[in-house]
Amino acid sequence: MRRKKRESQIYPDEIFMDSKNIPDFDTGRFEGRVEKPIGRKTFTGVAIFFAAVMVFFFAKIFYLQAVQGAVFFARGENNRLRTAPILPNRGVIYDRNGMKLAWNGPESRVYSDLPGLSHILGYVGLPRERDGKILHDLPVGKAGVEREYESVLAGKPGLKLLETDSQNNSVSESVQEAPEDGDDIHLTIDARVQSEFYKAMEKIIRDRGFHGGAGVLLDIKNGGVLALTNYPEYDSGVLSAGGPREKINEFINDKDNPFLNRAVSGVYTPGSIVKPLVAIGALNEGNITPEKKIFSSGSISIPNPYFPDKRSVFYDWKKQGWVDMRQALAHSSNVYFYEVGGGFENIKGLGIKKIKEYAEKFGLGSKTGVDLAGEAKGLVPSPEWKMKRKNDSVWRIGDTYNASIGQGFFQVTPIQMAVFAAAFANDGKILRPHILNPDSQGLTLGTKVRPWESSANLPARYFRVIKEGMRMVVTEGTARGLRNLDIKIAAKSGTAQIGSSKTHVNSWIIGFLPYENPKVAFSIVLEKGPVGNYVGALYAAKELFKWMSANTPEYFDSLQK
Repeated sequence: MRRKKRESQIYPDEIFMDSKNIPDFDTGRFEGRVEKPIGRKTFTGVAIFFAAVMVFFFAKIFYLQAVQGAVFFARGENNRLRTAPILPNRGVIYDRNGMKLAWNGPESRVYSDLPGLSHILGYVGLPRERDGKILHDLPVGKAGVEREYESVLAGKPGLKLLETDSQNNSVSESVQEAPEDGDDIHLTIDARVQSEFYKAMEKIIRDRGFHGGAGVLLDIKNGGVLALTNYPEYDSGVLSAGGPREKINEFINDKDNPFLNRAVSGVYTPGSIVKPLVAIGALNEGNITPEKKIFSSGSISIPNPYFPDKRSVFYDWKKQGWVDMRQALAHSSNVYFYEVGGGFENIKGLGIKKIKEYAEKFGLGSKTGVDLAGEAKGLVPSPEWKMKRKNDSVWRIGDTYNASIGQGFFQVTPIQMAVFAAAFANDGKILRPHILNPDSQGLTLGTKVRPWESSANLPARYFRVIKEGMRMVVTEGTARGLRNLDIKIAAKSGTAQIGSSKTHVNSWIIGFLPYENPKVAFSIVLEKGPVGNYVGALYAAKELFKWMSANTPEYFDSLQK
């Protein structure tokens, strides 16, 4: 077996020896050659190369992490890249005479220190959100003209890329987009008159126990607001700066609400200042002539709808005797207007539907369109309104009597009543008041400013009667306190009882001046004074016009600006 196995083996040298005798090997294809294994030196060299590469990388990682790790960590933590707005210069606000009212300071918006301007100018603050993100450094208008003309004043912010350290110190920055400054604007307001108006109201309010007040002066020719002031007011600078917090809390907690723009957003029972409306309506309907006299014994009485054996009594504020329309306006006879407005015996009254119709002709119950936010509409009552809001389907003659003298459910705003007074001065044109001077350079106002909106479309002869009656209010009637001034004034005063207990009143006066060639219409209300007080809005008007006669006589001669 062993031998047989041995003989079966073929040894390599035998093959090699025999292969030499085989002809025609293709040596180019390595035929006839013996394959040999790669040598140990080659493997050793490759291993050394890769080991060196690994040592290099591990050494670099060790250096970056162990040796320089703290340095790079601090740099990564401390340096930040962020985008930030480049604030444009906000436009300056000027009054009609070029006086600066609001401008840009080193840190926050700066406002004139003249009193009475806050509700006109408003204030700026940080936005809640804009275009889906909060821009913490870009103030926006929050109230007043700052809010109404934000798009004009604000300009367009630029954009920069900032690198800052942990202390928010700038390391580097680059401008990505340049800012565009806002436009300046000029108002129709005269800041001098505005502030004197505020001072005159403030004195009476504080001395006589009122809770607030508002006043409006209006250019009769074009609707420009010469003054629009409120008491109390806030401080625009404090609110724009966001402090001191104690002062802001004082404004917030003030029960007289200094944030309310009473001239535009406050609604008040008007009292007797609506009597010219009832008078001209009765003339136009042919219910009465200017010369027709009505006797006032101090009251009228009608059957009580709840107790037929009793009478409902409606009082005049005093016995007036026989009065015609002009005298009734001058002495503010309630009995005359009860009868003319609601009817009595042989006098046909207008009735509530006609009263509402004429009120709407003069813009009552609607916004005036003044370019300030938050304007209220007021209310002209009607049977439909009473049914809806009071759940009372019965409109009684007493409701009409109350409406005829501006009591009951009637509600108006001071700016409405300035427009109302201007309408009688200019024979029925209903102005659209505006704060922005239409001559502000570079502004496209569109429909924001128009001289007048509409007309009451009533005969001029009827307006003449009302104007004569309003002049008699000053010369011999309830506003005699204005008759000794250097300028002739036509006016209508009013005292409106408020509250169920009738312990407080709103004191009103409206009118226009000069009487012969009217330039300015006015409206003043002092809010919630004690019922026994007889010093009110009339005296604020007197102090203002006395000052204007001495210091700004141009308003009584011409309004060129």
